[in-house]
Amino acid sequence: MPLPTVEQETGAQPTHAIIWLHGLGADGNDFAPIVPELVDDAWPALRFVFPHAPVRPVTVNNGIPMRAWYDIKGLALADKQDAEGIRASVGEVEALIAREIERGIPASRIVLAGFSQGGAIALAAGLRHTATLAGIVALSTYVPMHETVEAERHGANHETPIFWGHGTADPIVPIALGTLSRDTLVALGHQVDWHTYPMGHQVSLQEIADLRVWLGKRLTNG
Repeated sequence: MPLPTVEQETGAQPTHAIIWLHGLGADGNDFAPIVPELVDDAWPALRFVFPHAPVRPVTVNNGIPMRAWYDIKGLALADKQDAEGIRASVGEVEALIAREIERGIPASRIVLAGFSQGGAIALAAGLRHTATLAGIVALSTYVPMHETVEAERHGANHETPIFWGHGTADPIVPIALGTLSRDTLVALGHQVDWHTYPMGHQVSLQEIADLRVWLGKRLTNG
């Protein structure tokens, strides 16, 4: 059973989909308001799918249950990673992709997007997916389980374009971690369109504008 979702369609009978994963402690409603700012009238009809992450205890937040794609066990995000939780959420994303395919949208017209924790899962799922996706959007995030990416990534998405936006003053996911993750993927031959912005752990209007241009190229070519 796929996760519960908030959905928006920009036109009848959507031909493309964007599955967008929220950050820690938020839910599927978090990014729904950006749709009008992001969408271009010239694009084909889109279905935006904003899933709600499962509720689970989060160690760094004193074990308080909240919506999270995986547990965070320490302040250094790349340390003591919750591989089991990450893999479970990758499975949830696979189920969401499968549902879009069942509804008539092929993988080649599906973009995976996410912010922070959601971006980490978008990267983990997208790089491992066995059919070519339209693109991956990674906002204020990092590559989880980076030591297994080379072995586990699938050839279908070696050339899938990646949009990456990161704040230069991000106190939650330091830009150094984002840069390290970017460099890891570039060294493996992935196409990363890297953008930085003078902001913290957030999304900016300029970032949305840049993403709109990038998405336009992905959505009008397939």
